[in-house]
Amino acid sequence: MRFLFLFGLCFCLVWFFHGTRQEMREEGDHEDKRKPESCNKRWNALKPPTTSPISPNHTTALTTPQGIPLKGALLTALSTHWFSYLSSQIPGLQTHFLSSTLPASLQSSAPQLARRSMRVRRLQIFPIEAIVRGYITGSAWAEYSKSGTMHGAPMPAGLRESEKLPQPVYTPSTKAELGGKDENISRERAAEIVGPAAAAKIEQLALDLYKKAAAYALTAGIIIADTKFEFGYDAADPAQTVVLVDEVLTPDSSRFWPADAYEVGRGQDSFDKQFLRDWLTRSGLKGKEGVEMPPEIVQQTQHKYVEAYERLTGDKWAATE
Repeated sequence: MRFLFLFGLCFCLVWFFHGTRQEMREEGDHEDKRKPESCNKRWNALKPPTTSPISPNHTTALTTPQGIPLKGALLTALSTHWFSYLSSQIPGLQTHFLSSTLPASLQSSAPQLARRSMRVRRLQIFPIEAIVRGYITGSAWAEYSKSGTMHGAPMPAGLRESEKLPQPVYTPSTKAELGGKDENISRERAAEIVGPAAAAKIEQLALDLYKKAAAYALTAGIIIADTKFEFGYDAADPAQTVVLVDEVLTPDSSRFWPADAYEVGRGQDSFDKQFLRDWLTRSGLKGKEGVEMPPEIVQQTQHKYVEAYERLTGDKWAATE
């Protein structure tokens, strides 16, 4: 954990790794000195959910002088949209989102955070990732092709690549340390990590969230093939209520497919990082370090993210700082 203190405020930071890890900064008037214990206090926090770099996977490091322009701002805006929509659809849903407005103390001193941050509740995070799959693709398809299983669990015979599953399936993974690689785990292993009661709540909520989001996205012409949720809890809450946290249903945490081009039996066009994965594979660059993205790939990636945002929110993306 690293700490940074700016403008007389105490911030607890969790740094991004290739654009996929989020920073968390505490609000509060505190002395300008290191206070590691402050990370455990339940204050409001300022969370820049994403930055402009992008990583297609855990084995390839992409570089580009300017990153993906305004990617952080776009993913922040899309997460904000989903927090609002899902809260209106699932009674009693709790999220960490408080506001997308910067504190007054930062509005003039750190204007660059205005579109890239949100104020959130400080919570303890469950150390698993709650992945829900509505279609069989990616690593799930690779496993199924070899063994007929998904995360070790038997699946119906005869499924084809990208086929819609009979029901959405909860497939958790570990939440790796910074720079590490998440590992697919069974539901039983997830229960061992977070406890049976919390695991059951996380599974049910993740499935409910996916179903609501997938139905909504389909009306905008987007199939959500799979997505990753993260959850936390307030250490002072004896009920340990499961709270939705982190970025939500963005092209960085989900697979978005155009519904009008969907076809079973092949890989799909996408509005997400799969576009970069496919480019790396075609170019023979998958798994290599220091890969530089050509300007045209940067531009195409940005266009795909923008199109996903505009379809899902119904708003025109304002491409200005």
